Amino acid sequence: MSRRSLHRILHDDLKFHPYKLMIVQQLNEGDFLQRREFCRIMDEMFTKDPDATVFMSDEAHFHLDGYVNVQNCRYWASENPQELHQRPLHSLKVTVWCCISKLGIVRPYFFEEEGIAVTVTSARYVEKLNNFLHPELERRQVNMRDIWFQQDGATAHTARASMEVVRQMFPGHVISRFGDVHWPPRSPDLSICDFFLGGYLKSKVYMNKPRTLDDLRNSIRQEIEALPNEMLERAVRNFQKRINICIQQEGRHLKDIIFRT
Repeated sequence: MSRRSLHRILHDDLKFHPYKLMIVQQLNEGDFLQRREFCRIMDEMFTKDPDATVFMSDEAHFHLDGYVNVQNCRYWASENPQELHQRPLHSLKVTVWCCISKLGIVRPYFFEEEGIAVTVTSARYVEKLNNFLHPELERRQVNMRDIWFQQDGATAHTARASMEVVRQMFPGHVISRFGDVHWPPRSPDLSICDFFLGGYLKSKVYMNKPRTLDDLRNSIRQEIEALPNEMLERAVRNFQKRINICIQQEGRHLKDIIFRT
């Protein structure tokens, strides 16, 4: 049977359609309750105060050798060209920290020494909080006692020294492991930085094909500055929608979002 005939039978006769397998984070049985409780608290907060502001933060790696979406990458040829995309084991990269809210994006912070990306440690994270984030929010005239600050459970974020500084900056308003509101583990689908910002930036940054680390940094800065406020507002609304769906799903995967039902 030819492929064309098989396709016709599946599509026209059996009314089948091709569906894509979705890759999601693995959740443990104990995660469901924590995710649901977090979303319940957030939903109550937004219900009481629709103008409540949450700053969500995280780091991301941008490799100089580019970003290849292998899911959509295809070669059309009479024979398989057997092309390989070679990626060095230790490719040049930048590690950038971003903080996003409906008020805008805090300009990016690069974890590096002498122009080379470094591991995010507690000491470096504290330095970023004290010497970058605090002055930046003051410059923007943001009242840090009125906003919520979110970070995930990475060791550098939740070390004792890091948490002491975060609690001083945002008293009573810390969303984190060991925070005032517990951030649920394995929940990138609830973080604006993960479900929106990181992917969006990588889809834009590499369009200009940066050739040096300076080019890469500048491209990241430019794309962040160019991000429309309307898009930020939609991302925040999407976060609130995900909260409600997570509650309905009893803390399980957000199938209504994943499959857009």
